Amino acid sequence: MGFIFGVVLGILVGLAIIVAFVRAENSRSARRSQLATTIAAFARMSVDDSRKLLPAQFYPSWLDWLNSHLTKIWPYVNEAASELIKTSVEPILEEYRPTVLAALKFSKFTLGSVAPQFTGVSIIEDDGDGITMELEMQWDGNPSIILDIKTLIGVALPVQVKNIGFTGVFRLIFKPLVEEFPGFGAVCYSLRQKKKLDFTLKVIGGDISTIPGLYDAIEGAIRDAVEDSITWPVRKIVPILPGDYSDLELKPVGILEVKLVQAKELTNKDIIGKSDPYAVLYIRPLRNRTKKSKTINNDLNPIWNEHFEFIVEDASTQHLYVKVYDNEGLQASELIGCADLKLSELQPGKVKDVWLKLLKDLEIQRDNKNRGQVHLELLYCPYGTENSFTNPFSPSYSMTSLEKVIKSSTNGVESNGNENEAAQKKKEVIIRGVLSVTVISAEDLPAVDFMGKSDPFVVLTLKKAETKNKTRVVNNSLNPVWNQTFDFVVEDGLHDMLLVEVYDHDTFGKDYMGRVILTLTRVILEGEYKERFELDGAKSGYLNLHLKWMPQSIYRDS
Repeated sequence: MGFIFGVVLGILVGLAIIVAFVRAENSRSARRSQLATTIAAFARMSVDDSRKLLPAQFYPSWLDWLNSHLTKIWPYVNEAASELIKTSVEPILEEYRPTVLAALKFSKFTLGSVAPQFTGVSIIEDDGDGITMELEMQWDGNPSIILDIKTLIGVALPVQVKNIGFTGVFRLIFKPLVEEFPGFGAVCYSLRQKKKLDFTLKVIGGDISTIPGLYDAIEGAIRDAVEDSITWPVRKIVPILPGDYSDLELKPVGILEVKLVQAKELTNKDIIGKSDPYAVLYIRPLRNRTKKSKTINNDLNPIWNEHFEFIVEDASTQHLYVKVYDNEGLQASELIGCADLKLSELQPGKVKDVWLKLLKDLEIQRDNKNRGQVHLELLYCPYGTENSFTNPFSPSYSMTSLEKVIKSSTNGVESNGNENEAAQKKKEVIIRGVLSVTVISAEDLPAVDFMGKSDPFVVLTLKKAETKNKTRVVNNSLNPVWNQTFDFVVEDGLHDMLLVEVYDHDTFGKDYMGRVILTLTRVILEGEYKERFELDGAKSGYLNLHLKWMPQSIYRDS
C-alpha cells in the first residue's frame, strides 16, 4: 500500500515544488499568472457558478501544464518523499499486518522514475463556503518497493511489489474560503474513487505460493489499508492558515441497524458433509468495526436471526458489505460469496427487506455461478431522528434503532399525577403480543408421491419460543386449502421469527417439501398483512398466509 500513499504525498509535495519551481523561472510568469487567476477565481465565485469556473477548452491545457511540470520535478519528488512515506506508512502496515505474520516492514522504498499523470478534472458544487475539485489520476509506475516480512515460525522473506497499475479519482476540498492569500484556510484530500488497483507480489529468490495463504494475506492487508486509510469518506486535512478545521474531519452521521436473517442455496465447500457457514458484515472504514455471526454447522440454508449495529459517516457513498464463509476449524475459512448494498438505497427511518445475491468478487464480477443468497433487514437512522427509549429486554443490552422505531409506534401507558410519574420511572414498557397466523392455502406444490400427488400439511414454529402448531393433512392434493388459524404468544417479537414448513404425510413418516421463513418486523409495523410466499427449497409451490399482530404492553420493574 506504500505506493498509494507515495502517489498521494508525491502529488502534494510535487504540487508544492511545482509552485516553487514556477516562481523561480521568470519565463513561466504568464502561466503562473493564469494559474493564480484560476485559484483566485475558485475563492471568489459562488458555488452556483463553480462549474462555469474553468471553460471546457481550458482543462486540457491546464492538465498538460500540470503533468509536464510534475514529470520534470518527479526525480526531486521521489528523493524528497520516499523516506517520509516509508516512515509514515510502516505504522499503518503494522496495524493491518495479517495474523500469520510476525512483522511487516519496508527494506526499500522508492517511487521510481515514472510520474503519475492527471487525466481529468471537475469542480463539484459545495455549500458556498468551499470549493471541491476532483482530479482523475493514472499511474503505471515502476517503484522499487521491497517488504521484509517475518512469519510466526521465524522465517524471513523479502517480498517485492511489482507491476503496479492504479487509476483513481482524488478529491480536494478547499475550505473555508477566505479573503487572504491563497484564498482558503485548509485543503482536505481523499481518494474519492478507486477505479483500478493492480499489483503482484514476488518473493525475491523464491515463490510466495509455497507458503499457503501468504499471498492472499499480504494482498488483502494492502487493499484493506488503502480502502480504510485514504478512501472517502476518510480524508486527510492539511491546514494552510491558522484556524479550527474540525468541521472537515470524519464524523458519524447516523446508525445502521442490520438484522442478518438467513442465507439459502449456499455453495458447498466441503467434500464430506456440508459447509459450516458464518457471515462477516462491515462498513468501511472497518478497523475494529467488523461484525461476525455465529457459525451454523452442516447447513447450506442457515438461519442466523442476529442483530448488528454500525456507525455511518456518509450515507450517500458508503456500502454495507456481507461476506459468507465456510468455517474450516483450525484452517483458514473459505469464502463462499460476498455482496454489498449502497446505503443511499435506504430510506431513513424505513425498514428495508432485501435478498442479496452472493458473488465471487465485488470488483471483478465475471462468473454467473450461483453461490446463494443472503437475507437482511436494514434500517438507517440519521442522528437527530432517534427516539429516546431505554432497553426493556436487558440492562446490559442497548436498544437498537430498529427497536426504537417500532416501539415509537406503540401506545405506552401515560402517567397521571406525580405518584404515577415516579412509579413509571421504575418501569419499562415491554412490547409483547399475540401473533395470529392463518394458513390459507398452497398452490402448485411438487408431487412427491408415486401417484403424482401429495398429502400436504404445514408445521408452524416460533423459533425463539420453540412453540409449534400444525395444520390438518389434505389428502391427494397439490393445491390444498386449509383456512386454519393459530395464535402464538410472543415474548420478544423483534428477535423472534416464524418458520412455516410444508410436509407430505406418509404412513411411516413425512417428506419435506419446502419452507417460508418470516421475521416479525413487518407484521409488528403494519399490524396485519396477507401475502403469497414462494416456497424455499422446493421445485415449485406457493403458500398463502395471513398474519395479524395484537400488541400487549406489559411492565417489569427495572
